[in-house]
Amino acid sequence: MIQATINQKPVTVPEGTSILQAARQVQVKIPTLCHHPDLPPTAACGICIVRIEGTKKMLRACCTPIENGMKIITHDPEIVEVRRTVLELILSNHPNDCLKCGRNQSCELQNLAADFGIREELFTKFIGGIPKDDSTNAFVIEPDKCIHCGRCIEICQEIQGVWALSFLGRGFNSRFAPAAGQKVGDSPCVVCGQCASHCPTGAIFEKDDTLKVWQELQNPDTFCVVQIAPVVRVAIGEAFGMPPGTNATGKLYTVLRRLGFNAVFDTSFAADVTINEEATEFVERFVNGKGPLPLITSCCPSWVIYLEKQVPDMVDYFSSCKSPQQISGLLTKTYYAEKMGIDPSKIVVVSIMPCTSKKTELTRTEEMFASGYQDVDYSLTTRELARMIKQTGKDFVNLPDSEPDHMLGDYTGAGVIFGTTGGVMEAALRSAYSFITGEKLGALEFEDIRGLKGVKELSVEIAGRRVNVAVAHGLGNVMSVLNRVREARAKGEPSPYDFIEVMACPGGCAGGGGQPYGVTDDIRAKRAQGLYQDDRDKQFRLSHENPYVQKLYAEFLGEPLSHKAHELLHTHYVKRMPG
Repeated sequence: MIQATINQKPVTVPEGTSILQAARQVQVKIPTLCHHPDLPPTAACGICIVRIEGTKKMLRACCTPIENGMKIITHDPEIVEVRRTVLELILSNHPNDCLKCGRNQSCELQNLAADFGIREELFTKFIGGIPKDDSTNAFVIEPDKCIHCGRCIEICQEIQGVWALSFLGRGFNSRFAPAAGQKVGDSPCVVCGQCASHCPTGAIFEKDDTLKVWQELQNPDTFCVVQIAPVVRVAIGEAFGMPPGTNATGKLYTVLRRLGFNAVFDTSFAADVTINEEATEFVERFVNGKGPLPLITSCCPSWVIYLEKQVPDMVDYFSSCKSPQQISGLLTKTYYAEKMGIDPSKIVVVSIMPCTSKKTELTRTEEMFASGYQDVDYSLTTRELARMIKQTGKDFVNLPDSEPDHMLGDYTGAGVIFGTTGGVMEAALRSAYSFITGEKLGALEFEDIRGLKGVKELSVEIAGRRVNVAVAHGLGNVMSVLNRVREARAKGEPSPYDFIEVMACPGGCAGGGGQPYGVTDDIRAKRAQGLYQDDRDKQFRLSHENPYVQKLYAEFLGEPLSHKAHELLHTHYVKRMPG
């Protein structure tokens, strides 16, 4: 343990603790711009400087470990003036279009400029005039708003392992972009949106589709349907001051109806359908030998893009089952439209999703037109929905709870835990156990595959056979799992895993690139706990026990993996050249 003082207050912290971290223990907030708890410190911005008492030496608090006997000063007139000057220099290279910026009132640079009372420009303005990059339909890059903090590059390279972004050029010509200055749509980017959620300014921002959705809601000739992803319910409240993990499911149903949607569905219902298909697919491979092992889950569109671009040799192991977003959309325009007597050409389906890559998933022609129409028309992030609610003046916190439209809205506990890492695997194991043994699993929780460890493993016995599973989240953790499969395959040995779940974002959908800003592991964990509590509170906790799912199969699909189910609910993947 290290003993020191910060602004004359004693502090005791473990060895290796940074000055920045230690200061928080004595209720001192040192300002930062480049620092993020998900990322290793880069000391790029220089805002977090502090002084050692009795010296003129200034240290960067984010990357300097505190040492025994240090007497640290975090705020004095000279330090504050240096910080103000650094901010003024950053602002001299930053556009003054805050009112039109998507990060207005949630921009870290804007907040610091307000804190330091910056009211005039003391340095000559220099804006590079680099054109924006809107080559993906998931997010837009505006390089002129970049402050060179490096967060987007750190998350893309070091955490996700995608390497779609890097710094190009030097000095005034420095900018972030894909290698060789190509468009991000032509790069290895998997549009996970982690760059956007970690950017402190508006340099990377999700493509905003709210105006198009408003136009659909105001069109008297359309029947607007909305679906909400599992994790949105425990994150949307953060935009309105509610604690992370607060379950706002009932309020969401209410506010979506008040926004004008004709029907409100829950994507957790479609997750239950996914499990019926995917768990059956696993049983077919594991018990009956109809397909190679391991079976790899495919609900995450960024993971699908990564697989097709970076590891096409693994395509044959992928589950052919579509994602819950896709399944909900096509069931809306087929089963629901037929039951309700609605012309599917008049139906507009909007999904509320925790990530940006769901926007890209809508354009996959091999998957999204099974109904004869585009199955989902628009996908909004959690952040976009929050903005829509605020535009209408709805008092979200005090709204009453209501119910979804039950036909495609009732869900089980297994369906809702899709929203966190390990949840898909846990839901699948619950049903697979019943499908193999004909019995209901006793303890439904699989604690070994919960939590935020990058790779989690579990071995469970089902009918006298061991099922070995792995769960990876954050694309940077995936290759270690896949390489073990490759090594076994090269030696002619059985795969070390029978079932693998992958989610592209750290924490799974709980940490998705379209969730409210400011995510940390603590917030990811609280969102996950909110989902687990919802699971525990549900009457039905196994996907195949959902009465409305049973009715769907009886009236429309037949049974899991039937010809009709395969035609509508399953897809194929393309081995693409690496980007």
